[in-house]
Amino acid sequence: MCRILDVSESGFHARKARPPCDRERENARLEIEILAAHQRTRETYSAKRLHHDLADHGVQATPYRVRTLRRKLGLRCKQKLKFKVTTDSKHNLPVAPNILTGNFLLMHLVKCGSVTSLIFLQMRAGCTLLE
Repeated sequence: MCRILDVSESGFHARKARPPCDRERENARLEIEILAAHQRTRETYSAKRLHHDLADHGVQATPYRVRTLRRKLGLRCKQKLKFKVTTDSKHNLPVAPNILTGNFLLMHLVKCGSVTSLIFLQMRAGCTLLE
């Protein structure tokens, strides 16, 4: 490998044994901060917005450095998908009758005889039904 890199063996091994420089230590610290910010922002921020978020949390780094480290870590922001209409309502076909009109949960509870007060809680993970 030393012949391929065109360096002496002693220099190669000396470099491997040398402790990391200040820049490498700072990059390692920034990588941890960038990963935390990436997860905190639900993986939706670009490098520019991530730089502003890091600055708001007291981390000093240039936008170029944030972009470079994001690429090194393989982080990409999630892209919002454009809403695509899948219903073709401009057709001449007959519309099927709606024979299932009604509140299915309420109809089931009435048949079972257990109608009580129902509370729906809107949560981040979804809806929860309380009785």
